[in-house]
Amino acid sequence: MFGWLKPDPLKKLSKQYNAKLEEAMHAQRNGDMRLFADLTAESEEIWQKITTLKQQQGLSE
Repeated sequence: MFGWLKPDPLKKLSKQYNAKLEEAMHAQRNGDMRLFADLTAESEEIWQKITTLKQQQGLSE
């Protein structure tokens, strides 16, 4: 009945993923390649969580 009150984990993860990619882009533009690599790796971990959650919910990519 109150399903619309529950936070959507996919939406939250998508926001985190986009934020990490943006941080990585800024790090790359500033020439900090180590930070860029770290942030890109973190974003890939978040992407794996997103795909796993989508598979559990039966959603297609």
